[in-house]
Amino acid sequence: MNRSQDRRRRSIWTVLLAALLALVVVTMNEVSYRESEASLENLERRAEARTHIQTLWRSLVDAETGQRGYLLTGRREYLQPYQHAFDHIEESMRWITSYYSEDAQVVPVLSDLKTQIAIKQSELTDSIALFNRGDHEAWKDLIQTGLGSRTMDAIRDSSEHLLEVESARTAAERRAESRTLRRSRFGFNVMTGFGILAILLFLRQVNLTERQQQIHADDLRRERDALEDEVRSRTAELTELAKHLQTAREDERGKLSRELHDELGALLTAAKLDIARLKRAIGVLSPDIQTRIAHLNETVNQGIALKRDIIESLRPSSLSNLGLVAALEIQINEFSEATGIRVSSDLSAVSVSDAAQITLYRLVQEAFTNIAKYAGATEAKITLCGSEGRAWITVSDNGCGFDMTQRRASTHGLSGMRFRVATDGGEMQIHSSPDQGTRILAWVPLVESAISSNA
Repeated sequence: MNRSQDRRRRSIWTVLLAALLALVVVTMNEVSYRESEASLENLERRAEARTHIQTLWRSLVDAETGQRGYLLTGRREYLQPYQHAFDHIEESMRWITSYYSEDAQVVPVLSDLKTQIAIKQSELTDSIALFNRGDHEAWKDLIQTGLGSRTMDAIRDSSEHLLEVESARTAAERRAESRTLRRSRFGFNVMTGFGILAILLFLRQVNLTERQQQIHADDLRRERDALEDEVRSRTAELTELAKHLQTAREDERGKLSRELHDELGALLTAAKLDIARLKRAIGVLSPDIQTRIAHLNETVNQGIALKRDIIESLRPSSLSNLGLVAALEIQINEFSEATGIRVSSDLSAVSVSDAAQITLYRLVQEAFTNIAKYAGATEAKITLCGSEGRAWITVSDNGCGFDMTQRRASTHGLSGMRFRVATDGGEMQIHSSPDQGTRILAWVPLVESAISSNA
């Protein structure tokens, strides 16, 4: 009991520790996941910011290139990329302004960038307007002032400053992501290590359990084998005892039938002879005496008939004198006359032991009793044949049958016959179902001489 309690206590603490560890690892993984997800979003936004800053600078260069081409050639197709560049500048500036709207570190740089871009756009627009009015000296003077070059340098410096800020922040995000990955890897490795340890402990426990189960199974097997040996021994003893009791019973019946035949038969025969002598000695009889002597003679005849019925019930003389087939035919005729049930038969002579003959005769007798009492049948059939070293007998009827899955209180006779057949080395089977009649099949071994002659 103490060992069982200790094992249970250790199991509980192990489960609690494993649950706590799993909770810690899951929490670490969840935190790492959320941090990684936030870092990836920030990296994506910073990459987009760098793209817009670079697009802003490239658009300004495109706008300046379009302006120079138009001023030098006067061809209006140069104004199309110029206008597209202005559209991209406005779009990028809106995104950058929104992106850095709450970033106090970058707001001054962004404000200066907006001013420089506005100056550059104004310089480009004014030079093109002067060119369109035909004032070539004016737009040339505007370009030669160097305002555009200084503005582009200032815009480049501001853009590079923003790119440096994004690069520094990107590097910081990557370092944070690296720390998150290391922490997640550490947690995963710890969990893996504990998982391997848990598997090893589990396998060890399984091995111990299997060994204990094997020991327990071996003990149970030994106990079962001992019990089976005991059951076989007791069954053999009971079978032998039952066979002995059955043989003794039949012997007692035979002895009793012989004694009844000899003693009671002699008494009844003597009484019948005395009645005949008495009739001759008296001579002329009065009607009253004749009636009494006739009644006495009838009583003696009934006693003789009763004696014969009792002797046949105890030990059928037809079985001893005429054999099994003749005894069964007599039993069939008597049963059919008494019950009105038509019985067909197909009986072949078989060579079985005296005990087996009695068993088969009693089996048919018990089957007839059940048919008369319970079956409600109108027809029955009996077959007897020998094959494969066995004597087979079948009794079937077209009665109401019964459900074999339900235990019946009135099956002691058939159960006794099944056991009696088994004590003679045979087997009996019963097949029945509601409204389908009943069929009893049994076999007992043929005697050795019959088997040899058939072979």
